[in-house]
Amino acid sequence: MYRPGIPLDKIQPDGIGSRIQIFRAFLPGEAYLMGLLKGTLTFSLYRLEGSLPQQADDFINQQLQAFAFRNIGLTSEEKAMGWTSLENVLDTDFEGAKYIWGDYLMLALRVDKKTVPPSLLKIRLMEAEQDFLAETGQKRVYREQREDIRERVHLELFSKTPPVPAFYEFCWSVSQKTLLLCTLSEKVIDDFQDFFKQTFSLPLYPYTPWDPLWLDEELTSRLSLAEKAGLPDAVGTAGLAAVDRTSLGREFLTWLWFKSEERNGMIEIPGKGDVELIFVRRLVLESGDGEYAETVVCQGMHADLREGKEALRQGKKIKEARIKLGKDEDNWEFTLKADRFSFQSLKLPVMTDKLDDPEDRDGAILERMYLIETATKTMISLFRLFLDLRLSPRWLSTEAPRIKNWLQQ
Repeated sequence: MYRPGIPLDKIQPDGIGSRIQIFRAFLPGEAYLMGLLKGTLTFSLYRLEGSLPQQADDFINQQLQAFAFRNIGLTSEEKAMGWTSLENVLDTDFEGAKYIWGDYLMLALRVDKKTVPPSLLKIRLMEAEQDFLAETGQKRVYREQREDIRERVHLELFSKTPPVPAFYEFCWSVSQKTLLLCTLSEKVIDDFQDFFKQTFSLPLYPYTPWDPLWLDEELTSRLSLAEKAGLPDAVGTAGLAAVDRTSLGREFLTWLWFKSEERNGMIEIPGKGDVELIFVRRLVLESGDGEYAETVVCQGMHADLREGKEALRQGKKIKEARIKLGKDEDNWEFTLKADRFSFQSLKLPVMTDKLDDPEDRDGAILERMYLIETATKTMISLFRLFLDLRLSPRWLSTEAPRIKNWLQQ
């Protein structure tokens, strides 16, 4: 059943998707299919600023060709990156594999790296130094000689070392200006943001629902006011609890746990009805920073989480939680990481095997994107509900005392 966004028969000429490719190939490159099209997925969220040119599909195709992956092979280059398709990562010309589904553009960033294993370099360097002493008759290798030998050995090994590929999938909703990137690695994220901007001339920003960049004017003003609460010269902050923006994600998870137990797992989102939300299996709490951080991990089928409540009473905050989410007849399970509002090991509602049927495949992929978006948008709606309460006098007068009573139970 196809439920989301833009129906395939409604794609407009000259817009994204007007040149949708119908080709479907089962090729060796499909062995690299990962979370976007199959199985569980881990991802972080992004928003874009700016707009594509009017002939967007022509521009995208042109830029993909220009920035497609090119193999570095046995060269002196240490790293290479470029775009590949999801359906066949060997197709870097984008002539056969499809990359546009409705409003969504789905590709992978391939990153090849060449590194010489330190243990191998050490052995080869010892051998080279031994050979050098035998050839020269010297009794020892001096510093400058050792550096020259090391450089030569490293270059020789490096030129013979094959690159190791890695693939990072992403899904870009062009109309919504949102992007989902299947990695939580900070280094990969930095590379992706730079390469994406270089390719499409569009800046890409991490999405967290408390960032003023993504809040409306009213919430931005209220957040700014709450951040000043408690300061001696603050004006208009009476009745507000002080807010540290960097810890709002962790506060949200604590509130969410409380709300999930308040009505036996049911939480009402105004205007959208009830959702079911249960904390399951695993909960990670932390206090302090860096090397002084102290972590408590609660695990169990239903993380009976008395230990977690005790950690909260001691001042720790929830860093990540395994959550089961139910909406209508669908159920998701995932770990929400508070600091970046990222999703790990998301299990989608059970789907049939339509992805393996060429006739139903497009609809099945779009339904899968719909299910991913439903989970993320539901969690964002819950955060907005929390933030509206957190930035109001009701937090100190009503909600905070109720949470305190809940923690004592």
